[in-house]
Amino acid sequence: MFLKIENLQCRMASTNILRSCSLSVKNKEIVCLIGRNGAGKSSILKSIIGLYPATLGKIFFDDKEITSLSCHDRVMAGIAYAPEDSRMFPDLTVEENIRLGMWITDKTSRKGSFDLQKAIDIFPAIEKLRNRRAGTLSGGEKKMVSVSRALALSPSLLLLDESFEGLSPLVVRAFSEAMQRIRTDMGASILLAESNVHNAAPVGERGYIIDRGEIVFEGGLNDILSNEELMRLVGR
Repeated sequence: MFLKIENLQCRMASTNILRSCSLSVKNKEIVCLIGRNGAGKSSILKSIIGLYPATLGKIFFDDKEITSLSCHDRVMAGIAYAPEDSRMFPDLTVEENIRLGMWITDKTSRKGSFDLQKAIDIFPAIEKLRNRRAGTLSGGEKKMVSVSRALALSPSLLLLDESFEGLSPLVVRAFSEAMQRIRTDMGASILLAESNVHNAAPVGERGYIIDRGEIVFEGGLNDILSNEELMRLVGR
């Protein structure tokens, strides 16, 4: 497996926010992590990128254990993270925000082939936005820039946190198409955390359901859609 998590536990203060979570992502696979708000989706992504340290368990990436690596070292190994809140630099332009990721890889041994045209190929709307200040963008536009900035790191694994949240059906469709281009054109695997299984279903091959910090289901996304009990579990 390209990414493998074994019995991951994460503790904050006196609370276990993740409990014995195990999941995997194959090379060039799109996997969806489904759950209600507060179920633990973001916590898993932050544990993978190194923002939340694992209390127990192991994380493997590209056949190497990375459990004890710093966040910086995980990024240099080929993992990128686009957070739910986008985290734009509001006074910088769209192009400048994206080039920050390119600048980081240019200063390290992890040089990539990503450029602004690649971002435009994946998200055509960026062409008209490139000179706009990020602070003036809509929510959907910020998500495009956030994902593009993560891609500027030339990752082989992309972690996306609620990329569909708050988007219109038309923009959701554009994001779904973009994820397929990311996989085919850049050869990246994607782990997508999403609360709405209907948005995730057209994108991923497999899915996991997380509830109260535990993985409670693994299988096809259509299996979730056709199962009333599972749909109640994810709040849909």
